[in-house]
Amino acid sequence: MKKLRIITICVLSMFIVMSCSGQQKQNTKEKEVTTKEKTMKTIKLNKEDFLAKVVNYETTPKEWKYLGDKPAIIDFYADWCGPCRAVAPAMEELAEEYSGKIYIYKVDTDKEQELAGVFGIRSIPSILFIPMTGQPQMAQGALPKSELKKMIDEFLLGTGKK
Repeated sequence: MKKLRIITICVLSMFIVMSCSGQQKQNTKEKEVTTKEKTMKTIKLNKEDFLAKVVNYETTPKEWKYLGDKPAIIDFYADWCGPCRAVAPAMEELAEEYSGKIYIYKVDTDKEQELAGVFGIRSIPSILFIPMTGQPQMAQGALPKSELKKMIDEFLLGTGKK
C-alpha cells in the first residue's frame, strides 16, 4: 500500500513538473512574439487605416490624393508567399534606416482583399511607391534591398543620382 502511494505521488509530481515546464515554454514564446511585434518598424494597414492614412478611394474614387505627411511604400504581401517573406527583412531594415523620412506600410492581401482588388494586385509581392506629389508607381516581385533603396532615394526623396 505504501509503495502504491509513493508511485502515485511520483506520477503526480511528474505531471505537475511537466505542465509547469510547458506553461513556461508557452510564456517564453508569447514574450518573443510580443517583443518582435514591438520592434517592427513597418506598419500594417487594414482598410480603415488605409482610407485614413493613404487615400480615401471611397470618397474620391477617380482622383489620387495622398493623405500622408511623408512619402510611403506599401508592400502588398501574404504570409504564405515565399518571395514576400524574402522581402520582409529588407523592408524592416529600410523602415529603420529611413525612419522619420518615409512610411513603410504592409497590406496582407489575404485579409484585405478589397484593397488588393482596388489596386489590381494580381501577383505578390507588389510594392507601391507613393511620393508626396505626383502619381504612385507600382513594382512587382521580390526586389533586392539595393533596388528598393534606389527607388526611395530617387523617386520618393529625390536625393539619389538620376
